[in-house]
Amino acid sequence: MSQLVTAQLRYLRTSPRKLRILVDYIRGKKAVRAVNDLSVLNKQGAEYLSKLVKSAIANAKHNHELDADNLFIKTITVDGGPVLKRFMPKAHGRATPVRERTAHVKLALGLLPEKEKNGKKITKS
Repeated sequence: MSQLVTAQLRYLRTSPRKLRILVDYIRGKKAVRAVNDLSVLNKQGAEYLSKLVKSAIANAKHNHELDADNLFIKTITVDGGPVLKRFMPKAHGRATPVRERTAHVKLALGLLPEKEKNGKKITKS
């Protein structure tokens, strides 16, 4: 049985390109390990992603009664959100456009496969 626990973060005022660096770093890790790794990183979106993973862990505990130690990051995607368009004044009365990007992050936690059952390792047949 494969249970997925989801959480999403929408309209984050950070560019998707900067977030994808962090997302690639935590994809596939245990959820608790990902929170610890993100807490020591000095990157722009690390705190937001850490809160998102914590929210997904809380969803797993409250809604599905799952243990946080048995969860890993199964899928995490970063998509672009709406672009806020601004103008920056320049010399001689000109103005250049500034595009402030936003991001949507979708996260799904999965259960770690049980490696041992009754003291014996499970092998694929």
